[in-house]
Amino acid sequence: MRILPILHPLNAAVRVPGSKSLTNRALLVAALANGQTRLVNALFSDDSRYFAQALQTLGFDVQLDEAASEMTVTGLGGKIPAKKAELFIGNAGTAARFLSAFLTLGSGEYILDGDARMRERPIGDLVESLSHLGCSIRPVKQEDDRPLTADHRPPSMVHGQISPPLKIIASGLPGGKTKIAGSISSQFLSALLMVAPYARTPIEIELTTDLNSKPYVDMTLAVMRDFGVEVKRSGYQSFSVPITTYQLPIPNLQSLSAASPGLKLSPSNYTIESDASAASYFFAAPAICGGTVKVKNISRNSKQGDIAFLDILQKMGCTVTESDNSIMVHRPSSIAGLDINMRDIPDTAQTLAAIAPFAASPTRIRGIASARLKETDRIHAACTELGRLGVRVEEHEDGMTIYPVETMRPAVIQTYNDHRMAMAFSLIGLRFDGVTIENPSCVSKTFPDFFQVLESLR
Repeated sequence: MRILPILHPLNAAVRVPGSKSLTNRALLVAALANGQTRLVNALFSDDSRYFAQALQTLGFDVQLDEAASEMTVTGLGGKIPAKKAELFIGNAGTAARFLSAFLTLGSGEYILDGDARMRERPIGDLVESLSHLGCSIRPVKQEDDRPLTADHRPPSMVHGQISPPLKIIASGLPGGKTKIAGSISSQFLSALLMVAPYARTPIEIELTTDLNSKPYVDMTLAVMRDFGVEVKRSGYQSFSVPITTYQLPIPNLQSLSAASPGLKLSPSNYTIESDASAASYFFAAPAICGGTVKVKNISRNSKQGDIAFLDILQKMGCTVTESDNSIMVHRPSSIAGLDINMRDIPDTAQTLAAIAPFAASPTRIRGIASARLKETDRIHAACTELGRLGVRVEEHEDGMTIYPVETMRPAVIQTYNDHRMAMAFSLIGLRFDGVTIENPSCVSKTFPDFFQVLESLR
């Protein structure tokens, strides 16, 4: 897909879909809850569909209304109806990690598998942690059933690291004490936290490393709190989850109109915030093109950590204002490069990488070593594609340094089937002619209408 430049400063307002991270957390917790929960402003994308379809395969009543952006889930209080199931989740990392823990609550035998890239993405820390809690979860063996050895490994043990497919032989989650590493993915900890209320004994979790992407764990705890479960914690070092059950979410009473004292909201409605990660591309657009972009239906009080990308834009010289549940970003003049640790918001690193060549000084992105284990090696991919455009860039183990350029050369940008590569690098095409995005359909993973919304900036 050829991206056509916009030859004037931007003056546009856009709306982005519901949050992938919140949709998938709410789907899981709603399935665990007692009774029916309607998810409002839910995201309909490849990842959320894989998750919803997995719940349906497991016997849950999940009603999908894409036109209304609503999903309705009937939770069964921690029970899983199906005694046997094979689940395919594509390259949906969130679904893989959350379902691996969720399936231990069942009673039966389950297989969890994904596409070729998912079979390379690590899940061993979560498997080990669940095993310490008394669960039977292991990589799927080869068809000839020979034992696993260093010379004979299934696709689920790549480079000595456990990855899907997994077999879970479930008889409930025993509970107890366990440890988990937080340096690969915060989703491992989130998965444990959400299923812990249905263990037979209370669960205590200790972190063995520093935690990456801390705001995503804060998001998990916020969703659990919305559904009635309060987790005790000591910073990001240890967590204690009581044995309890999720209740239906209680509406935020502050959202009721003071002028309508008789108004009652259904206690089974749960509203998903607009996606802050998706919004980052439109926050970034004026930093590249100049002018102003307003993103509607989003707040800086978001549960999502990626809203902090706005702080980076401000440090670069953009102005950010909020009003009427919308956020407006404006670039008044030039922007400056910066040295920034993005460990807590690695999903927006590619967005910053797209802005950096237009800054007046170099930009050093640090702390995103975990990005090498995402849909692709995002550090190497971003450096490769910037180089293809003629941008001087240095690749580091935990990030990259990007230097300003006066002009770029035309290029077909390889996306590596990574939605964030496609969305971030399309921004460059708004400023320089000659940018073509290979495999643009990969954005369907999280933002199917991305290019239509991007076109609306004109």
